Amino acid sequence: MREYTIAAVPGDGIGGEVIDAGTRVLHAVAARDGGFRLKVEEFPWGTDYYFKTGKMMPDDALDTLRAFDAIYFGSAGDPRVPDHISLWGLRLAICQPFDQYANVRPARLLPGVKGPLKGVGPDDLDWVIVRENSEGEYAGVGGRAHTGLPEEVGMDVAVFTRTGVERIQRFALDLARARPRKKLTLVTKSNAQRHGMVFWDQVFEDVRRDYPDVETDKMLVDAMTTRMVLDPKSLDTIVATNLHADVLSDLAAALTGSLGIAPTANLRPERDAPSMFEPIHGSAFDIMGKGIANPIGAFWTASMMLAHLGEPDSAVALMNAVERVTAEGRVLTRDLGGEATTVQVTDEVLAALDGRNA
Repeated sequence: MREYTIAAVPGDGIGGEVIDAGTRVLHAVAARDGGFRLKVEEFPWGTDYYFKTGKMMPDDALDTLRAFDAIYFGSAGDPRVPDHISLWGLRLAICQPFDQYANVRPARLLPGVKGPLKGVGPDDLDWVIVRENSEGEYAGVGGRAHTGLPEEVGMDVAVFTRTGVERIQRFALDLARARPRKKLTLVTKSNAQRHGMVFWDQVFEDVRRDYPDVETDKMLVDAMTTRMVLDPKSLDTIVATNLHADVLSDLAAALTGSLGIAPTANLRPERDAPSMFEPIHGSAFDIMGKGIANPIGAFWTASMMLAHLGEPDSAVALMNAVERVTAEGRVLTRDLGGEATTVQVTDEVLAALDGRNA
């Protein structure tokens, strides 16, 4: 029997609630398939660990994680700790050393879920946003000087390398080629940022010549926000920088009904280090402990993880179960207009997996 090792890092806020729900569903999917099993080990890193040790995770965390086939991550962030400490101390401290440079964020209207755009249905909004995940605006280059003085300076430098830009553009073009519409939109801000963003545009002109079967176009990031709202059907696969895609993918999640349903894969395509999978909703401390967090983002993320591990049939089965639940509309959390708890949604998806609510 095939066995996969999963490192679960629930992190902060509702991370523990949704990762617990996702782990339940993952084990059920494995049992349903019968051809593989999952060995899940949980690591209690995050803000609570930080208050005990002064670090978001131990010094040997990467050595520990490297032995696993995948990482299932909840969230990072706590109002008691500055966001830059929690983010750079946990999530980015895993993504960057493992060079998980391809951040993949699908966004589509699930059956039965109504987004805020009038007259827009599932056939009109089905995107994949590919985010460069290793450099750019989140490279961590910069600093502060003359602290406390009138001439104090704070500076972050966006770093773009030809290797980093080309590999994410090729990844996105390969993904677009594999999708039915074979269409890719490049997003930059080259009218205002005349060095790094013009560089992105120029590299894209070179790279896209190797993909004559993929239809391509380009948009400035501000114009892209209006296009996503006013003409969603014109988009399919989207590639952008670390910062731009981060912002656009949150907008995409809102347009598909809720941040609570949105998944993410932080991929190391070369597979010489584990990839990490996380819902994008964040720690959501305002609903922590209330039992009402939407687990669908964690389930969709788990489906992406199964596909990455080489279990596509089980990945599809999980998403089919989720979509049966959303289509029926009886058991939904508050962010989707219902009153169900995290446990109730999880139980309903488990029932759909074995056909009990089909």
